Amino acid sequence: MDYQQTLDYLYSQLPMFSRTGAAAMTKDLTNTWALCKLLDNPQDKFKSVHVGGTNGKGSTSHMLAAILQIAGYKTGLYTSPHLRDFRERVRINGQMIAEQVVTDFVARHKTDFENLKLSFFEMTVGLAFDTFAKQQVDIAIVEVGLGGRLDSTNVINPLLSIITNIGWDHMNLLGNTLPLIAGEKAGIIKPGVPAIIGEHQPEVADVFIQKAYHEKTKLSFASEEWILSSESEIESPKLSENSFRDVDVKKEGFTLKTLNLRLDLTGTYQLKNLKTILSAVEELRLQGFNISDEHIKTALKQVRALTGLNGRWQIIGHDPLTICDTGHNPDGIHEVLKNINAITYNKLHFILGMVNDKDITKVLKMLPPDAVYYFCRPDIPRGLPVEELSSQAADFGLSGDMYPSVMSALIAARYAADKEDLIFVGGSTFVVAEIV
Repeated sequence: MDYQQTLDYLYSQLPMFSRTGAAAMTKDLTNTWALCKLLDNPQDKFKSVHVGGTNGKGSTSHMLAAILQIAGYKTGLYTSPHLRDFRERVRINGQMIAEQVVTDFVARHKTDFENLKLSFFEMTVGLAFDTFAKQQVDIAIVEVGLGGRLDSTNVINPLLSIITNIGWDHMNLLGNTLPLIAGEKAGIIKPGVPAIIGEHQPEVADVFIQKAYHEKTKLSFASEEWILSSESEIESPKLSENSFRDVDVKKEGFTLKTLNLRLDLTGTYQLKNLKTILSAVEELRLQGFNISDEHIKTALKQVRALTGLNGRWQIIGHDPLTICDTGHNPDGIHEVLKNINAITYNKLHFILGMVNDKDITKVLKMLPPDAVYYFCRPDIPRGLPVEELSSQAADFGLSGDMYPSVMSALIAARYAADKEDLIFVGGSTFVVAEIV
């Protein structure tokens, strides 16, 4: 098979969560362990950092990878889902793996995969770990796909485990209370492996404290370790094509020199991720990694260029200003709205699409009723039918027209909006994937 035929095979033959939802999930790690054995246990052949959480784990993974790259380490990066190109999931020093690597891997193991009845995600995890081992990366940043305890990535023995935060998402799979969700996420905390929790949330903090105690490992909450300059906490920078956010940070309780940083990821939520990153860097330094303050500064002002990260409070047009963001659950949408409220505009044009296997009422009740909505369906089987989205939105006073695709909705918004208006595109990662 050539590369396109290989992708067609992957998407059609194996269940894929982004397309089919819960039906693609497996109930334990049996398949993953069998795959690792088949591949000669590549997960044991490279150092790693494991990154989980409800929101921010993708950005955190990319930011940490960028810093390690600039510090001179050959850095693997595994993330999901991809936006445009399957190979976004597996990168080394910011570069997607070659198409030939994908085709060779599938051709070599296709029969075994079918015998094991692997899921799409299990197979891509195998591809990533096999590639990182063969390419002899110095370290790999591995993002959890969903949850943590039963996620296929949870076969690594990392140097450090990171959990960014806990919020309402995938309740049908992870539990219908925040402590239950936290318990699943805490499943990546391992014996003797230091764990960093990005945000101290009183309702779930004890879940992590108890898990760390049980595993006899060190635990820290990054949000309690760093102080950011007050103006950067509140204000959003004036946006332009090359906008940055300037942040001053210092360690809580220490009279250390202030670290002046310039971030190319400007969303307000990146400030929470920044604290997590700084705590992670400190831990890696303790484990012998040579990462200077200058490495941090250099990396964080060019994360997009270094790692290929897209879709995080990303400007995709001007006159009118057009922005997209992959935030899709209540906490993610809360941060999106905070960013929108920091911008001066006349009218908000909101392009909205969602998936069909989540309770969307929490998100819909948060959205501004005075915006003009362009309802659409992302082009995946899980996409919520536009008629159903429009109907549910109407219950919360949200009104607008329906469109057959994300792109047709964007074209309509650009035609209707004045130069001083704001167009926002979001509601689902898969909506953003169609326009970046």
